[in-house]
Amino acid sequence: MFLWKPSEGKKPVARMTGHQKPVNEVKFSPDSRLIASASFDKFVKLWNGFTGDFVATLRGHVSMVYQVAWSADSRLLVSSSKDSTLKVWKDKALLMDLPGHSDEVFAVDWSPDGQRVVSGGKDKVLKIWRA
Repeated sequence: MFLWKPSEGKKPVARMTGHQKPVNEVKFSPDSRLIASASFDKFVKLWNGFTGDFVATLRGHVSMVYQVAWSADSRLLVSSSKDSTLKVWKDKALLMDLPGHSDEVFAVDWSPDGQRVVSGGKDKVLKIWRA
């Protein structure tokens, strides 16, 4: 991945390497301080949103990670995976494991108030979780 500042030139600010398989999704935290990347390598990686420097690898999923979503206050991150789980992360650590889908979880997002997470997957079920 590359971090660019188009207004400052054509050269990337940083090349962000570390994932061993394709990256599915990349999201800035609402405060822009962090970037989360979800990958087929089973990991979520965190990067500095200003410099592109590597911050941490979030380990917990046992299969491909499809999506990530930040809470509105940038304090929590949720990830969804082929392993049929959602994981909620805080301060680079696993805060909560949310099993409950019977198959791959393709989509995840936070409610605007940060109180709930919604997920949908291959099992054709939409779930709403209280955070």
